[in-house]
Amino acid sequence: MEIKEQRLTAEDYIEFLKRTDLGSQYPKERFRERIEKLVRTASVSLVAREDGKTVGVLFALTDFAYWLFVTDLGVDREYTGRGIGRALMKKAHEIAGGEKDVAIYLVANENAIPFYEKLGMKPADDVMQYNHVEWTGFTVE
Repeated sequence: MEIKEQRLTAEDYIEFLKRTDLGSQYPKERFRERIEKLVRTASVSLVAREDGKTVGVLFALTDFAYWLFVTDLGVDREYTGRGIGRALMKKAHEIAGGEKDVAIYLVANENAIPFYEKLGMKPADDVMQYNHVEWTGFTVE
């Protein structure tokens, strides 16, 4: 498996989402337009490939000094349990500035909490939220 800093096209990412559990986290409203913006503007864009196939993706925002906010971390369902998610998180942390300088934050799907706990992450009490967006749920298929 190889992990590279790389930008995916919206088409490539949407195809990848169909093979992951991330495909149900996006709202239906302006889906394509928003995915195009996501893949174009994330501070950190990592792609894990095996034999040329995209098997893992991580997108994050960072200031490269204090914090890293992981917005997307997904692994192809056929490749889970192989350390791909862990390797993507480690690489993103290194790119952002490293474990001694940069804290990681994210919003975890309840099914992903055990994975993040295995990485040593804990729930935070100091995160504030301003969300007045009404989302219509759907799954990328």
